[in-house]
Amino acid sequence: MQKVSEQVLLDKIANQDVFQLTLEDGSLTLKVEAYAPVICTAVHAGHQFTEKAAAHCLLSEDERLYEEDPHTDQFVQSMPITLVCHDSRYRYDLNRPIATCIYKRAWGKQVWRSALPSREKQSSIAKHQCFYRILDALISSIEKRYGACLVYDVHSYNYKRHDRELPVFNLGVEQVDMDRWGKVIRHLQRGLNKIDVPNNNIKAKCNDIFYGRGYMIAHVNSRFQNTLVVPTEIKKIYMDELSGEPYQHIINDLSLGIKESFTDTAAYFSRGYTRKIRAKKTDMLSDVVDPALLKVDKALFKIAKDLETLRFINPTNIRQEKRRFFANNGDYQPQFLYRPLNIDTYLFRENIYRLPVDEINDPGIQKMYRDVIDSLATKIDMLANAGQPEFLYDSLKYYGEPTLEDERHAQFLLHAAEFETNEDVSMLDTNALVTMLEVQAKAMGMQCKVETSANLAAKAMVSNSKKTVYVGKQISVTDWEARGLVEHELGVHMATTLNANLQTLKVFSVGLPGNTFTQEGLALLSEYLSGNLRLSRLKDLALRVVAVKEMLNHGSFKHTYNVLAEEYKMPQSNAFKLAVRVHRGGGFTKDHLYLKGFTTAVETYKNQDLTGLFIGKTGFKYLPLINELMQRNLIASPTFLPRFMSTPTRPPEILAYLVNTVSRTESKQVAI
Repeated sequence: MQKVSEQVLLDKIANQDVFQLTLEDGSLTLKVEAYAPVICTAVHAGHQFTEKAAAHCLLSEDERLYEEDPHTDQFVQSMPITLVCHDSRYRYDLNRPIATCIYKRAWGKQVWRSALPSREKQSSIAKHQCFYRILDALISSIEKRYGACLVYDVHSYNYKRHDRELPVFNLGVEQVDMDRWGKVIRHLQRGLNKIDVPNNNIKAKCNDIFYGRGYMIAHVNSRFQNTLVVPTEIKKIYMDELSGEPYQHIINDLSLGIKESFTDTAAYFSRGYTRKIRAKKTDMLSDVVDPALLKVDKALFKIAKDLETLRFINPTNIRQEKRRFFANNGDYQPQFLYRPLNIDTYLFRENIYRLPVDEINDPGIQKMYRDVIDSLATKIDMLANAGQPEFLYDSLKYYGEPTLEDERHAQFLLHAAEFETNEDVSMLDTNALVTMLEVQAKAMGMQCKVETSANLAAKAMVSNSKKTVYVGKQISVTDWEARGLVEHELGVHMATTLNANLQTLKVFSVGLPGNTFTQEGLALLSEYLSGNLRLSRLKDLALRVVAVKEMLNHGSFKHTYNVLAEEYKMPQSNAFKLAVRVHRGGGFTKDHLYLKGFTTAVETYKNQDLTGLFIGKTGFKYLPLINELMQRNLIASPTFLPRFMSTPTRPPEILAYLVNTVSRTESKQVAI
């Protein structure tokens, strides 16, 4: 971090520059990413102690740490203006006036074995004064710009010394004018009470154990009429307060919740008390891309950009094994071969887990990258084991397996009576389908290729890295199937590939966890709302659930094929293809996600704007974060969208009934 003088900091504040700089004496760091009407301070987060002070101190380093507020800087790091102090409160306490800022006794313990040298005292007092000059300059700048300012004064507290239940958040409001600011305090309290941390009962109370009698609020109240300071104490549930060991999962959960609550309250404050009467949560956050985020994203993309699942899972000898299978009247276990994985799996995992994700400021973005890394570690194990017995276990970890509800939905659709007319339909061969895809890609403004491939288990698929739609050789499809493939492969898979390439953040090309579930769900929704989905297609999706379940229960290619061909009357060629889909690699469970993804997409479409899901390879559960990032201009809105987003086609009434029946049930089962 670049170090500068106090005057440089003051000049930058006066000029309303954006920056992140540390004071030249190392005592504090000021980050200003945007001039929003909210400031966060963490004055007791630091642990620095000079050698001279340590020589005169009776307390050990652990004793000092016990009364400090470690990690409070992490809780506020996503906010646009943060003032974080690095010196220990035992050198000088910024929440006390100058006259008493250097302890003599603290928490019943004598602090010094001998008097501090005068120079050490004067240095500490000078730092205390410097901090408040910088804080005053910040508040003045914000008040001048907005007419009012909100300051979160964040601390933590030890609770094991008390013998009663204490709140996780204590708002000290004794010095707050509740007649004027009470609505803001109550809004913040409600928001903090909504924070969810597993195995912890989150409560926010006012003046329960601390009253907010510190110097900072008194100092600001005496100088600024339109600034609200909220002394906020956080119970040290996020660490072992005796040993200092942090509980990182709780820190992450609290950081996410605090960001949500602080930004929501800041927007509420802004609408009610500043000149910015139209404000939302994202207005309280920065629109500057975090350099640490760019660093992690670039490195992640370099490591994982070529990790396309189907490239290594699709057998290279499908056609030969198909001939052998039918030559033996189905009494043959296909011996599939796979493209070798050209990646050192150990080095891959080592490299992704070494990425400095913890340096990303925003806790929501940080969590997303952690999720991606964990997902990639599972994925690389799966790809490395293609063709081996271990593959099935890895596939279950990555894609899961059909639930009882999934099986019921599948059987419900499979037992639905045919209602669509059997009018004559024209058929398209491989060449005709390739031509159609090329023409439609050009009409959509997509720069991509369309090629044929002999090694596809599906009729068509998109290669993200090559921006190519591959079409299976020697296939035949109906005209409505061909139109469905256009909406499926181009409208969603290619669209999200191209949109991802336009993003500054390349994680959306790598793919978020759950992107397969989401992508296939959206692609089928695109078929449905473009008028190109038939009951027969839904039954095919249902049969995929059946095929995965049979593969898991019996593990025999022959058994899966026989169930599909004999019990469900699938044409032999189709039964073989579906058996290949679920047995490839050694047991590939992905196919059960299509029906679940589709029904989830249908229900989500009814209740939310799906636009954000098309910015790349996304996931349903990340839609709120994606919307936030688009509003902050950290990611670009999608350039390519499926046609149903602007001109949806009303589906046939009976088909809509069937789809809505399973989607309403599904929405209760799947968290998006």
